[in-house]
Amino acid sequence: MRIKRVLFPLLALILIYAIWLSFQLVRFKSYTLEDIERDPLEIDGAYHIHTIFSDGRKHPDEIVKLAAHSSLDFIILTDHGHPNHGCLASSGWKKGVLVLAGSELSVSRGHLVALGFELPKTLFSKNAEQAAHQINALKGFSIIAHPYSKVSWSWGEFTAYKGIEIINANTALRHNMLRLVPIFPSLLIKPEYALLKMLSRPQKNLKKWDELNLAHQVFGFFSVDAHLLYRPLLPSLKLHVLLKNPLSNDFKDASRQVFSALRNGRFYNAVDAAAQAHGFRFWAQKGETLVFMGEETVLDSPVILHIQSIFPFAKEVHLIHNGEKILVSFEDRIRFQTSDPGFYRVEVFLKEKSPMPKDIPWIVSNPIFLRD
Repeated sequence: MRIKRVLFPLLALILIYAIWLSFQLVRFKSYTLEDIERDPLEIDGAYHIHTIFSDGRKHPDEIVKLAAHSSLDFIILTDHGHPNHGCLASSGWKKGVLVLAGSELSVSRGHLVALGFELPKTLFSKNAEQAAHQINALKGFSIIAHPYSKVSWSWGEFTAYKGIEIINANTALRHNMLRLVPIFPSLLIKPEYALLKMLSRPQKNLKKWDELNLAHQVFGFFSVDAHLLYRPLLPSLKLHVLLKNPLSNDFKDASRQVFSALRNGRFYNAVDAAAQAHGFRFWAQKGETLVFMGEETVLDSPVILHIQSIFPFAKEVHLIHNGEKILVSFEDRIRFQTSDPGFYRVEVFLKEKSPMPKDIPWIVSNPIFLRD
């Protein structure tokens, strides 16, 4: 009798929980762009992926299959090493996916991702500043990885780092494990739902990024930092790269195209697990001259900033100037005239029903710099 008194309420709670979670998962919707004509100059892919060549769980070929299934144009492998030669040897065109590779270096200040470099004759230094100079000398560029988690970055004199990670999926999973407890089964059923629930606003990262951009040109990266859970992670956080010419079929040319765009900030970031973001644009116009993300121009006459976010779902657009929000709009097309020097970037927030927290920017552009 006592067993029944305990068992029946327990079963009732389990049933109520199952109904509640089922309702949440059935209601979950990732917003897609139907019948959109893709711009051949915009490609998207996943950055910061680990394989069996360091602390990842899958071989690069298995990861490529998942990337192809998710219709990614490119992926960027970043196994640990100084550099990691096995990872670098995995690059190439595979199953229609451009596989690019770099290395994540453990240096004196934290972890530094090196991309686009020529093979060094010796190992990269474990001193952060020296490693950054070596990478630059080999025609590469460096990105500060997960600056406030795992191995946090110790800030010193700036040394020509080109990027900083803004959202890191691995960090979100580590820091917000308690959020997973009530929805754990969703990780097996609809992992995208669980991943969105575990994101949190990277306020410290955004603040530091803005501080750096007051003096230097530094570009923001959304990072999957995937060691496992590749299937849901790869299409969740994307870099949307804007090319000057259609992506080449030749691997060396294609890799130069993508690395050049990333090095120069010609891309924006998006949480595509919440909603597809293809088609966002942000540029400046000074007379007949157009200035795009990552570029700078001298502010010797008024400049018109253009923001284009034509999507069939509700969104809220924020224009950021030197780290401060100066405009909020719900319009598809925005024109904003300015004569104030500094850097300008855009955050777009999804206003539809989504498990993603409301303070997470769905789209984050890279800055445009207007110099005095």
